[in-house]
Amino acid sequence: MNLELQRIVDTVAARVGRPALIEDRRQRVVVYSEHTGVMDDVRRTSILRRHTTPEVIAWFRDVGIMKAREPVRTPPCPELDLLPRLCVPIVHQDLLLGFVWFIDADGRMTEADIDVVTRATGDLSLALYRENLLGELASQREAESARTLLVDSPETREEVARSLLTDGVVAADGPVTAVVARLVPARGQVLDEVARIALEQVLVATRRWLGVREALHLLRHDQGVLLVCGGQVAGRPSPEAVAAYLREGLENAVRNLGSVSGVVLGVGDARPRLADAVHSYDEALHSARVGEQLPALGRVVAWANLGIYRMLSRMDGRQLDIAGVHPGLEWLLREDGNQVLLETLETYLDLAGNAHATAEQLRLHRTTLYYRLHRVEQLAATDLKDGNERLCLHLALKLARLSGHYRPGNGHHGTD
Repeated sequence: MNLELQRIVDTVAARVGRPALIEDRRQRVVVYSEHTGVMDDVRRTSILRRHTTPEVIAWFRDVGIMKAREPVRTPPCPELDLLPRLCVPIVHQDLLLGFVWFIDADGRMTEADIDVVTRATGDLSLALYRENLLGELASQREAESARTLLVDSPETREEVARSLLTDGVVAADGPVTAVVARLVPARGQVLDEVARIALEQVLVATRRWLGVREALHLLRHDQGVLLVCGGQVAGRPSPEAVAAYLREGLENAVRNLGSVSGVVLGVGDARPRLADAVHSYDEALHSARVGEQLPALGRVVAWANLGIYRMLSRMDGRQLDIAGVHPGLEWLLREDGNQVLLETLETYLDLAGNAHATAEQLRLHRTTLYYRLHRVEQLAATDLKDGNERLCLHLALKLARLSGHYRPGNGHHGTD
């Protein structure tokens, strides 16, 4: 904690006779005075978690605090259990650094009180500027190291891994497992800054839960990356448990954000050394992308469980040519009325051509199953007794799933 900032905020709070809290420009709690008297859930949560929730951040931004350069009174919001506040922006050379917040439920903060706070913002701005600068530099160095581990040459990755270990940023040189969290934009929406802040908050919270030196995190475009370091020892959560914790936190954080429709996570295979994290990251990224296309796989998708999609996910759009794998299946996909036939065929192929198991799973009479399979053979110009044909059909179906041309689940299977 910055002792200079603590001294200033305690002095200001004493002079105006009410608790004060300082946030940085991303509304992360920096320091606060002793709190007595009226407190709402927003203030209580901010102190406990050291940051404000995405819903509250969005609400305050709509009120206009990011553009404010003079003290501004914010109204109550009963839906968020938010009491009226006085917000005093902290500015250094017209650069917004943060805010001083006072709960003013009774509206009794006078102009003289506000003047006391405003005069103190000069000292606050210098102290917060130094605090931000040191914190940003440390964060940037760590983020740059994590970025280098994921994209650079093997020699450079080796050097960065040694530096991270020497500086004590991470506790051990592997095994390392990558977890990628992707925010899925709502239809017609673009992920906004509030969504990215929510993603970063949950990454940091997950890292604290795991142990700061047990992981590295990085924010990239619409995804967050967590590199889980260290082997499986008693009491340490597995990468799968870390992914589940991260997923739950993200779903809670973005639940009321209109720009986000969902969350999907990918988990790569473990690698023995930190310098090899890029390979686990590549797998985790592909797993998350497959999970986004195929919701039936679940919200946490492990590379180890992807099966044929491990290969298909690495193919680019030009290679996802269903007709090139099986022209007859491509023809079947053109007609919406063939959905039931396609789902029957996929189940039959998934069960290695076992007609009895297929009929049981789809709750079909055996005669109905054989009729549907015969129709597939006719319409797709194929022979299901031919092993090569079955292989091509199966592969083409999985390609169709991955590319979005085939979305099972709407057909009617039962006996009629």
